[in-house]
Amino acid sequence: MPRLHVNIDHVATVRQARRERVPDPVAAAVICELAGAQGITVHLREDRRHIQDRDLRLLRETVTTLLNQEMALAEEMVRIALEVRPDEVCVVPEDRQELTTEGGLDAAAALPRLHKEVPKLQQAGIAVSLFVDPDPKALEAAAQCGADFVELHTGRYARARAAERHNELKRLETAARYAHELGLRVNAGHGLDYDNVGEVARLPHVEELNIGFAIVARSVLVGLDQAVREMLDRLLASGAAEA
Repeated sequence: MPRLHVNIDHVATVRQARRERVPDPVAAAVICELAGAQGITVHLREDRRHIQDRDLRLLRETVTTLLNQEMALAEEMVRIALEVRPDEVCVVPEDRQELTTEGGLDAAAALPRLHKEVPKLQQAGIAVSLFVDPDPKALEAAAQCGADFVELHTGRYARARAAERHNELKRLETAARYAHELGLRVNAGHGLDYDNVGEVARLPHVEELNIGFAIVARSVLVGLDQAVREMLDRLLASGAAEA
């Protein structure tokens, strides 16, 4: 069964809506871990719309499982990652106008920069993942720059319906197999929820699922502990093999 990493960005979104001190994403991370989450993910965006620098630093001191920092391939973010030393970083594209990350990183276009920055992060003991669409060229670029992981963008699958969803799932399966052949480890995430996670959990070679909005939204109704446990139950019910 893939590991569940809970993205707690939207706990901070609620806090930042009023610029208050609550809800505290650090406290949320503790609850997620106690409920069984095997990792915590946060995206420190350049515009600081939700997670703040202080959150990331406190999480590094608090998280006992695995801390994954999503970040743009920007000099400032690389510097922060090297200072904070999360266990893992996931390089994502950023657009100031987007509501959330809308597509995978153009890894082929970013190769010169990736060749420069990926080794720096790895030498600091940080595993590097690239958030990419299930596209062969993106996977090949990830392998060329020496990334440890790719995180397959599941957004198109999550939005699709009927036959289109089946086609998107096949694309993800093909990409997961090809990434593995290239020597890359495989994660997946974006748009996954309690209804659609099962099929992705059963994909070959997928080690980690990053899920945030669905869990935080569910927590408004049932509490964060229960929301995480319900997602773990869905993963168990999927019948996915251990990664």
